[in-house]
Amino acid sequence: MIAIGSDHAGFKIKESIKDFFQREGIDYKDFGTNSTESVDYPEFARKVSESVVEFESEKGILVCGTGIGVCIAANKIKGIRAALCHNVNYARMARKHNDANVLCLGGRENTEEESIEIVKAFLATDFEGGRHSNRLSQITKLEEKLV
Repeated sequence: MIAIGSDHAGFKIKESIKDFFQREGIDYKDFGTNSTESVDYPEFARKVSESVVEFESEKGILVCGTGIGVCIAANKIKGIRAALCHNVNYARMARKHNDANVLCLGGRENTEEESIEIVKAFLATDFEGGRHSNRLSQITKLEEKLV
């Protein structure tokens, strides 16, 4: 299952991604928001991120106006590796080299079609492992303040 959430500025893109998931038979859970009425994004970032770190969801997707705010908020949750991706290459590299588990998008930065292509790349790309695994271990140590 994929966890998905947004604030008001990301609502339209989130709804487009949900439509794509429904067409493709991809299981998801929507953590809100449910309209374009102004809301604060940290709560939605927390809900999606907790779903991922608690293994309820395989990956998460967050959308706000630029993607910056939800990315910062998500990365405050231990175990989250959120990546702000503005194109397909960023999405692939976030998965291949960083094993990103939350994709962040800017609702005002990409079209619906571009956003869906970024989501496809993120979900279809596996972590390469190898030399990148050592780097992830170092990131984990940073989270644990052991470095």
